[in-house]
Amino acid sequence: MSGINYLTRPTLDSMKEELVRLKTTGRAEIAHAIAEAREKGDLRENAEYDAAKEAQGLHEAKIAELENAIANARLVDTDTIDTSKVSILTKVTITNTVTKKQVTYQIVSEKEADLKLGKISVTSPIGKGLLGKVVGDVAEIHAPNGVMKFKVEKIGI
Repeated sequence: MSGINYLTRPTLDSMKEELVRLKTTGRAEIAHAIAEAREKGDLRENAEYDAAKEAQGLHEAKIAELENAIANARLVDTDTIDTSKVSILTKVTITNTVTKKQVTYQIVSEKEADLKLGKISVTSPIGKGLLGKVVGDVAEIHAPNGVMKFKVEKIGI
């Protein structure tokens, strides 16, 4: 992921905390597992050692991914958000023009997306399709199952 990540302060802080944890206790745990496996003898036929080294590689990749995400993070403050149109961190109430079902989503970054909490990614088909729309607009969303139309009912924080 090399693009800009728009994040809220709490999400950025939790990512930084996780990075510190991975670099300290996480690395220490991996080093301990490798040392234990190394004590068990011949490294060429030691499955525990191979597994520990693979876990180390995955762990370092996770650290690199988090460092990249933090380096490309841009903080978004809810006080500066324009609610006249759909943008990141706005809550938008939409109505499916076919089923008449109404839902409210908050448009968030990929790292914060959680459909169970009503948070959809700005890069999702619905998120992309709603960006820039104003109340009353109908957004045509090109989803895997075809084109869906949603009417923007309300935009807020």
